[in-house]
Amino acid sequence: MLWIGVHLPALSLESFVATLAPELPAGEPPVDDLDDLDDIDLFGPVALIAQHRIVAANDAARACGVRPGQKRATALGLAPHLRLGEADPARDEAALMAVAHVLMGFTPSVSFGGDHVVLAEVRASLRYFGGLPRLIERLRAELAPLGHALRLACAPTPQGAQWMAVGGDDPGFVDDKARWRARVGAVPVARMAAAAPHLAALGTLGLATAADLWRQPRAGLTRRFGGQLLADIDRALGDQPDPRTPLQPAPTFDTRLELFMRADDSAALLTGAAVLLNRLTAWATAHHGLVGAFELRLHHESRRRMIEDPSLRTTSLDIGLGEPVADTAHLHSLLRERLQRLPLAFSVIEMSLHCHSITPGAPPNTELFPSAASVGEGWNRLLERFEARLGAHNIQRLQPVADHRPERATAVRAGGDAAPSRDRAAGMALNLAPPVNAAAAASGDPAHWPRLKRPVWLLPQPQPLRDEAGTPLLAGKPLWLVAGPERIESGWWDGGYAARDYFIAQDHEGALLWVYRFRHAPEVSETGWYLQGRFG
Repeated sequence: MLWIGVHLPALSLESFVATLAPELPAGEPPVDDLDDLDDIDLFGPVALIAQHRIVAANDAARACGVRPGQKRATALGLAPHLRLGEADPARDEAALMAVAHVLMGFTPSVSFGGDHVVLAEVRASLRYFGGLPRLIERLRAELAPLGHALRLACAPTPQGAQWMAVGGDDPGFVDDKARWRARVGAVPVARMAAAAPHLAALGTLGLATAADLWRQPRAGLTRRFGGQLLADIDRALGDQPDPRTPLQPAPTFDTRLELFMRADDSAALLTGAAVLLNRLTAWATAHHGLVGAFELRLHHESRRRMIEDPSLRTTSLDIGLGEPVADTAHLHSLLRERLQRLPLAFSVIEMSLHCHSITPGAPPNTELFPSAASVGEGWNRLLERFEARLGAHNIQRLQPVADHRPERATAVRAGGDAAPSRDRAAGMALNLAPPVNAAAAASGDPAHWPRLKRPVWLLPQPQPLRDEAGTPLLAGKPLWLVAGPERIESGWWDGGYAARDYFIAQDHEGALLWVYRFRHAPEVSETGWYLQGRFG
């Protein structure tokens, strides 16, 4: 077995500062890039308290003399500008679950250890990711957007991986049993959770490491300190089984984030929204799926009299995507467009993000040169940006209709419910050419795309053409029929009967036109040639 332990030593502080706006020098623009929010010292002196005592402090606070264990008043005396937050285990658990979700994208065997450690068994994943060094490199890259300081370690047992990660030891894997026993023997007892109640007594006896413990008579050590201490060492060495129940990602995504200060504009909301979106994409990664839509809820301050109405206490934003993605930066850009044009009638004190379904599928492969699939993805994202910035009601698009008559083959619909690109590709084939294989139309290979036999541009009304001995004339000059006919006979059920033969014609300048003539039928009274569209 091969276990990776991921320890987050500053998780509590990092999950708290995620709700803060960085303290930037005068004249500096606000931080809006997701990758710029991973340094907790950008926020000035910050500390967490529990029961009026400091439990964690960042480097900026420690530079002012703030230390864990100090009273709140003492810390404020040392650092008057200290930002104090309440330690919140639920907030830490939500941040730790996002890390677990990222690990689930590498292996299904993910579990929690103690002391903010996530464990993952990755032996079966090594070949897929190209070996242990490549897997660890990829893992660090996937965890980077969450903005946590990481300590990674590898071990043949989960208990050993936890101890090595907490100690910040070298992540190199030790497969030799004797060398692994020596590494476990060097683990200090202060790192063992079972030894915490007995640290003073162990120090008095001179028992400082795991090796010191197993050299003692087991029976006497068990009577004095209990059996859990030696049992943990045996599990770390692999002498006792250590089964771990794997975590399962929730079927739906629901998370909340309490803001440190009331937010009165969109800029103050984007920092918290970035945290929620990172967690959303991590959850989608755990399901090996893509996000197609989500809902952001802004919870307003409810103590003010003017919003006693419960319906005014929450503002909901529904974000729909034309193409499901797992790209946090793209989701953030869409949300920024929506928030920037959203007027806030009341201050926001809490945000929540909800996603009740995902689209199965893997992220697209990176490409050296653009392909038809990547070009289509760029078009979909452009439409999404337009809808987010202008509003869905201001976007219109053509929708294919199952009708062979060109003037009725499309309909205008409002944007906002963008269809997936495959549906649009199949619809384009239906609109512009006779029925073809939808799979070929949706193919990313241009060689498989159908050849267009109808023009994209149609005239508002067909233009009558002169007929000279069966040849259509445009501007007094004959047209040369180069392809056709394409026969259409449809509409007998709705009073719009059409019996036509369509041809591709070329004029004297080489331009291609789309013309038709009526077939002789009892239901058709018109005769002659008509121009209905132009190619190019």
